[in-house]
Amino acid sequence: MADRVYPAAKPTPPPLMANGGGGPAAPKPQMYQRPIYRPQGQAKSRRGRSCRCSFCCCFCWALLVVILLALVAAAAGGAFYLLYRPQRPSFTVSSVRLSTFNLSSSTTAPVLTDSIRLTVTAKNPNKKLVYFYDDFSFSAATAANAVPLGDATVPGFAHEAGNTTVFTATITAAGVTVDPSSAGSDLKKSGAFSVAIDADTRAGVKVGSLKTKKMGIQVHCEGIKVTPPSPPPPPPKKVKGKNGTALAPAPALDNAETTATVSTAAHSCKVRVRVKIWKWTF
Repeated sequence: MADRVYPAAKPTPPPLMANGGGGPAAPKPQMYQRPIYRPQGQAKSRRGRSCRCSFCCCFCWALLVVILLALVAAAAGGAFYLLYRPQRPSFTVSSVRLSTFNLSSSTTAPVLTDSIRLTVTAKNPNKKLVYFYDDFSFSAATAANAVPLGDATVPGFAHEAGNTTVFTATITAAGVTVDPSSAGSDLKKSGAFSVAIDADTRAGVKVGSLKTKKMGIQVHCEGIKVTPPSPPPPPPKKVKGKNGTALAPAPALDNAETTATVSTAAHSCKVRVRVKIWKWTF
């Protein structure tokens, strides 16, 4: 019996015909369509750019408005200066007199009692500007160590254009305790010593019917020397007559004001404008 020979591999089927041939048609290969990439960050970046552009435009317009306002204010200020030529008022202490001076001899807490009478001359050099002042608050202190010598208040007034006003102020201190070290070096019972005088007020300007807002000013006067009054002379002794009767003594001049030295040298004062911003005053 003859042996059968089996093929080693299955026969390869014949290729199918492209156009017919009786076999089934091969399926068409499907094309893979890649989704379109749409970046999401572009819209956000465009929105950010538009916001930045609008902010820059607003900032530029605001800066332009500020510059225009500054130019208008500068032009108005220049025109006002050329038209009115504003000048600060001047104050001069024309005379000063220390009429009362008494300092206790305590080494721990000396007590001071004094009275300083001032005559102040105020001038308005402007021809068209009127100043109007609130009440003046005067204070005096020694020039070396600022030992307080008292204070006073003078009513305010309207200072007309080109006007000179003279007013007086009496600065007093009654039983004020002072520093013993400073008082011992500054205050002298005999001989002159220097004092500084300050006056604080608020002043406004009137131009025609227009009034400005009041602002603080300070009048500072320094280099003023005062001399304590001479002590009153001792009372005269009683004189006996020929028949032993006592004669009445002559009245003693115990008024210290009559023996006080008056300083007649004029002392010019400095006028400072004080501007208050929130809690600070400059």
